[in-house]
Amino acid sequence: MSTHPDDTLLDDPARLSEVDSDGLLRAAAMAGAQVRATVESAADSSLGQLAGARPRALVLITRPGLGPASARVLDALMRPSCPVPLVLGATVPSWIGPLDVVIGHTDDPGDIELAESVDRAARYGAAVVLTAPEDGPVAAAAAGKAVLLPPRVPVPPGFGFSRVLAAGLLTLRTLGLLSTDLGALADELDREAERDHLQHESFVNPAKSLALRLADRSPLLWGLDDVATAVARHAVQVLATHTDLVCDATAYPQAMSGTALHRAAVQASSGQDIFADPDDLDPGQVSPLRVFLLAVRSAAGDPVRRLAAETLPGADLLDPAEETGADAPACAAVLGLRFELAALYLGLAAGTTGGSGRYVSARF
Repeated sequence: MSTHPDDTLLDDPARLSEVDSDGLLRAAAMAGAQVRATVESAADSSLGQLAGARPRALVLITRPGLGPASARVLDALMRPSCPVPLVLGATVPSWIGPLDVVIGHTDDPGDIELAESVDRAARYGAAVVLTAPEDGPVAAAAAGKAVLLPPRVPVPPGFGFSRVLAAGLLTLRTLGLLSTDLGALADELDREAERDHLQHESFVNPAKSLALRLADRSPLLWGLDDVATAVARHAVQVLATHTDLVCDATAYPQAMSGTALHRAAVQASSGQDIFADPDDLDPGQVSPLRVFLLAVRSAAGDPVRRLAAETLPGADLLDPAEETGADAPACAAVLGLRFELAALYLGLAAGTTGGSGRYVSARF
């Protein structure tokens, strides 16, 4: 059972500011600034030398932290029309060669395994684009051999999802594989941060509202499309960082194959249990389930979305496109930021910010 949050704290800006002594809400709200700084950093780098190059393969490195989620979002954005093979892995594959492009990220400057991968890729002639701190073994391995985009906007580790995503999108745009307006994406992040500002009360604040919906529940974060499912993985990561909620995250068609959990979700979504008072639960009883359907590319007529809506009528639908009208990359970034801020609000209210180490599952 997760720690019960102090709901009154969310609508008390003065107390929130006092509790958030490390300025984590402010760090998360700088997502748009991180995107703009990454664009500037890329303009000052040698990334432009990749313009027009058609790689034999695109390798997305999934180091611990933000790497897996950001790589999966890029992969999902590319999959429908990518003309080159996409490979995800924790390290550079043994077959890497001069016609390949590697995109990676780490917040750990001492990640020796990544440093060795970067060195190997460079020795075999592959192009490498890396977001990482500018000091340490990783940066040393990249020096003179890779495009290194260090952070220009200082935020704590784990708060660079928008920066990592922007670096990947810039690389894909430079290669001519995916066209994205990074300025518009940064603007959408600024608007989301403003909507979620601590001064706004929970009934008009999407992140605070989401935090209250997550509180004292076992969230089921089920994606209606590949991009949304990838963002769900980032949501799991930030919830595990700032709260002790136990979550499940997967694509909705995959969730349907987990028959027992899906059956329980249908029952919870029917309204029979969803409004039960958590304080009335027997000691040791698990939190009630709450289903969140995440959408980035899914349209109203999509068969998966239609089936989920019919099967889970009481589920929460999170679809940034309905609010913003933005493209898929911007919607993915906005949804990721909303979960970051919701996790922070919930963690601050429950006193768990930083995580308690409880198990959080993600099935992909």
